[in-house]
Amino acid sequence: MKNHEIDYKLFGEEMQCVEVELDPQEAVIAEPGSFMMMNDGIQMQTLFGDGNEKGIMGKLFSAGKRLLTGENLFMTVYTNQVNDKRRVTFAAPYAGKIIPLNLSLLGEKIICQKDSFLCAAKGVAVGIEFQKKLGTGLFGGEGFIMQKLEGDGMAFVHSGGHVIEKELQPGELLKVDTGCIVAFTSTVNYDIQFVGGVKNTLFGGEGMFYATLRGPGKVWIQTLPISRLAGRILSYGRGARKEEGSILGGIGNLLDGD
Repeated sequence: MKNHEIDYKLFGEEMQCVEVELDPQEAVIAEPGSFMMMNDGIQMQTLFGDGNEKGIMGKLFSAGKRLLTGENLFMTVYTNQVNDKRRVTFAAPYAGKIIPLNLSLLGEKIICQKDSFLCAAKGVAVGIEFQKKLGTGLFGGEGFIMQKLEGDGMAFVHSGGHVIEKELQPGELLKVDTGCIVAFTSTVNYDIQFVGGVKNTLFGGEGMFYATLRGPGKVWIQTLPISRLAGRILSYGRGARKEEGSILGGIGNLLDGD
């Protein structure tokens, strides 16, 4: 293996964390802000990019790619500097599941949402994946750019809510809400499709487009995208409840504890 070979354990159900076990001189890279706790003897270092680049220009280019995907310019590397095993733990930023991905068994490349990466073995390259079709870039929920993870080590991404893993057969087509996609293997063909119909477009409440994923390959789908959750919370906070102002509004509030 070119990447560091790490062991791990997942803890929790809806608010998960991943504990990574590091042998001497093994290291893991992680998104800034994902750190939870670690044993003594692990050295933390903040750097541009994912640590795979050589020279100042390579590091600047890597940092620029991360800026395009909406991620932090910096990555954090945690290295075991002692002669015994040490552990470092990372937590997901919101309620959902952490998905362990063994890149060596997944074609050594995964395409994922640009905010889903959590951590990975040292040596895994974290880059960008441009959508080749103009329509996919303009109307897909993830825009022109998604994130790609390349290497032969372990990587971890997080989802919102519950996650469903599907194995698509050659030619099998799956239609998905664009925000519900977490990740898919590089063999899956990703595109967007117009919902169609005036009533569906104006009153369906599901947007004008959905994503199409065509096999073969694996896909991971989340039940609650963070953008959908945030939108519901904002709309609830701005507007008055529907029953307010009605005859039964006060009674309804009493019944549900308000």
